[in-house]
Amino acid sequence: MCGIAGFMTADGAPAPSPILNSLLKALAHRGPDGEGRYTTAGIGLVHARLAIIDLVTGDQPLYGPKNTAIVCNGEIYNYVELKRDFPGANFQTNSDCELPLWLYNRDGVQFAKSLRGMYALALYDPAEATLFLARDPFGIKPLYYAESDQGLVFASEPHAILATGLVKPRPRTEAITELLQLQFTTGRETIFAGIKRVLPGETLVVRRGKVVERHRITAVPEGEPERVGEAEAMARLERAMMDSVEVHQRSDVPYGMFLSGGIDSSALLACMAKLNDKPVRAYTAGFPGADVSDEREHAREVAKALGADHVEVAVTADDFWSRLPAIVKAIDDPAADYAVVPTYLLAERAARDLKVVLCGEGGDELFAGYGRYRSVLRSFWLGGRTMRAKGLMEGLGVLRDPGPAWRDGIVAVERRLADTDGSRLQKAQALDCADWLPNDLLIKLDRCLMAHALEGRTPLLDPAVTEASFRLPDELKIQNGLGKHLLRKWLDQKLPVARAFDRKRGFTVPVGEWMAPRAAAIGALVAKIDGVAAACNPDRVEQLFRTASRSRDKRAMTGCWLLLFYALWHRIHIEGKPHDGDVMDTLKAA
Repeated sequence: MCGIAGFMTADGAPAPSPILNSLLKALAHRGPDGEGRYTTAGIGLVHARLAIIDLVTGDQPLYGPKNTAIVCNGEIYNYVELKRDFPGANFQTNSDCELPLWLYNRDGVQFAKSLRGMYALALYDPAEATLFLARDPFGIKPLYYAESDQGLVFASEPHAILATGLVKPRPRTEAITELLQLQFTTGRETIFAGIKRVLPGETLVVRRGKVVERHRITAVPEGEPERVGEAEAMARLERAMMDSVEVHQRSDVPYGMFLSGGIDSSALLACMAKLNDKPVRAYTAGFPGADVSDEREHAREVAKALGADHVEVAVTADDFWSRLPAIVKAIDDPAADYAVVPTYLLAERAARDLKVVLCGEGGDELFAGYGRYRSVLRSFWLGGRTMRAKGLMEGLGVLRDPGPAWRDGIVAVERRLADTDGSRLQKAQALDCADWLPNDLLIKLDRCLMAHALEGRTPLLDPAVTEASFRLPDELKIQNGLGKHLLRKWLDQKLPVARAFDRKRGFTVPVGEWMAPRAAAIGALVAKIDGVAAACNPDRVEQLFRTASRSRDKRAMTGCWLLLFYALWHRIHIEGKPHDGDVMDTLKAA
C-alpha cells in the first residue's frame, strides 16, 4: 500500500521538481518505506512506498513493454492467473502492480477490466504521450485530480494536491450543506473547489494535462435476482468467502483483522481461523463506562472460540477530546462518521504489531444488512420510504439553505439506476455502493489506517463475494425482519457462539454522551467558525448546542457532532490552523 501522485504539464515542459517534492512530502505517511520517481518530457510520477509484497525488489515506478511506466497503490489478487496469460513475459519483479503494464500492452485502455483487487494507479505510455488514471470498481483505494492551465495534478489525497499550491483550499458552499445533511459528499466533485475524484471503476485518459476520455466498469453485477435455492447459495457463498479471504491474506509482512463482534467481522475471523495455522491477531474497540452497547465481551467470546489472539482497545471521552483534531486532520476528504474515532485508535494500536488488517466493510451493502433496506421493501402506506429522503440536519432550523439541492448527487444515481434491471432492494444496495460506501466508509478506513501506515483490506468487496451475494433472491437477504439472512445462517452453522440471529444494536460510538457536558461551551466556538457561519445561522447553532446539552436529544446531538466535525475540518484544512492540541485548542486557535 502506498501513496501515488504526479503532474502532467499542459505544454510538454518538464514537471517542476518543487511540485513533485511537495507531493511526496505530503504523502510520506502513506509510504514510509521508500520513495520513487519517474520523469520524462511533460510528466512526473512519484511513489511513497509501504512495503507489503516483494519487500526487496518491489520499489516503484515499475516498467513494462514499450517503456511504459506505472505507480500503483493497491493489491492485485488474481496475479497468479493473470501471469499465466503472458507465458513469454519478462516480469522484472514479484510485484502484482507490474501486471497492469502487460494488460495495457494487450488490451489498451480496457486493461483494468481484468484486474481483481483494490487499486488506484497511474500508467504512462511515452509513445502515445498519454497518462491513464484508474481506480478499482468499489473505490477501495482513493485517487483525486485537478486540472488547470498549467496541467493536471493527481494524488492519493486532496491535501497533497493543495500542498503544490496549484489549487487553493476553498470549500464549495453547496458541498458544505451536502456534508452536513449526509455526513459525506457525493459524486465526482469533492468539497474542495477544483479538486475532483476519479470515480470508482473509472479509467481516465489524459493528454497534455487534460482529461480526454473516460471509461468505467461497474462494481456490482447487473440483472434481476437469480433463481437459486438456499443450499446451493450457501455452498457458493462459502467457496467465495474462503477464496476471497485466502487471497486477501497474501502478504510478506504480519497481518491481522478488526473484530467488531458483528456478523461481517465474525464471518471473516471464522474464515481466517480455518486458513491459518497460527492464532489470528484480532483487534476490538470498546467504550468503558459509556451508555452504549460495548462489543468487547461478545467479540472476546468469538475470538476465544476461534483461538484468536484478542487485543482490546478502550476508547474514552478523554480520547475523543484530545485526539479528534488529529483524526479530522487525517480525513481531508471529509466523512463525518463518528466511527472515525475508534477506527483511528484501533489502527494506531494495530500498527504497533503489524502492517495489514482485514476489515468487514461492504457486508451490509452486499447482503442487505441496513434497516433502511427493509423499509425500501415496504409499501409507502406501511411505512416504506425513499432512501435518504431526509437529511441529518432536517428540522433543526440551523441551515441557511435547507432546500432539496443537497440530494442532487443521490438523485442523479437514482435516475441512472431506474433504467437498470434489478429488484427494488438491489437498486437500494447499488445506490449505497455508488456513494455511501466509497465516500464515507472507505474514506474513513483508508485515511484512519494510512495515517498510521497500516494497510486495510476488504475481502467482502471482492468479485467472488459480489457474484455470490448481490443477485441473491431478496428472501435470502432479508427474512423475518433481519437482513443478511444467508450470511447469518452460514455463520450460525460454522460458529454458533456468534449468535448470528440475535438482534444486535448497530455499532454505536457514544459521541453524544461525551459531548453533552461541554456542548454549551463549544457551541459558541463552533458558531463563530467562518465555514459554519457560511452554511448555518450562528444563533441557531449556539441554540442547538445548548438544547443538546440539556436534553441529550439524539437528533440534536447528531447535528452538534456534524457541526463540530465540520468546524474542526474547516479550521485545519481551510484555515490551516494547528491540529496538535485538543478540540478546544483547535477551535480557539488565533
